[in-house]
Amino acid sequence: MSDVANTEPDPRSRPRPQYGEYATPEEQRARIQEPAPWQREPAAPIMTDAPVDGIPSAPVVAEKRQHPIDRIITFALLAYGLVNVIASIPAFLDYGAYAETMLGVMGVDAQLSDPAAGEPWAIAAVIVLAVGWCVTTALSVWNMRRSRVSWWIPLAGGVVFSMTAGALMVAPLMNDPAVWQALLDSTRL
Repeated sequence: MSDVANTEPDPRSRPRPQYGEYATPEEQRARIQEPAPWQREPAAPIMTDAPVDGIPSAPVVAEKRQHPIDRIITFALLAYGLVNVIASIPAFLDYGAYAETMLGVMGVDAQLSDPAAGEPWAIAAVIVLAVGWCVTTALSVWNMRRSRVSWWIPLAGGVVFSMTAGALMVAPLMNDPAVWQALLDSTRL
């Protein structure tokens, strides 16, 4: 028999392994920071620091959708609302002039019996507008940071808080007996 069949191969003659040849697929992905197939599209950002076989895994961050036109429209509506709130403050705080204007628009020739009674209502309306704008802005920014469509929030906030402030401003007019008498007299003609 020949000696060649019984001899073991020389370990020096064997080729050296290539980089990563003996690593598991998970170890290879962790080294090259590639997510596993089941981790490629997570619903929320996942930050894990738990080591897999002694190798810390790379954080996988979900891609957020961007809405640049929505952001522009939202900020434009918020800016318009801020200008509206600032312009309304002096008009509301001069309740006598506001009441005359409203009565003129309604076509009623009347004077408020107590114009000073409307001032607390006007202050409340200003507070409602200012706080409403702040709440609307906070909700809009919070919604935009979560990459959600936000243009409707300033519109809804503007409608709700403007109508509430308008109702507060009209309340003293509707409670004044002189205005009611003038309204009744104008409907009899």
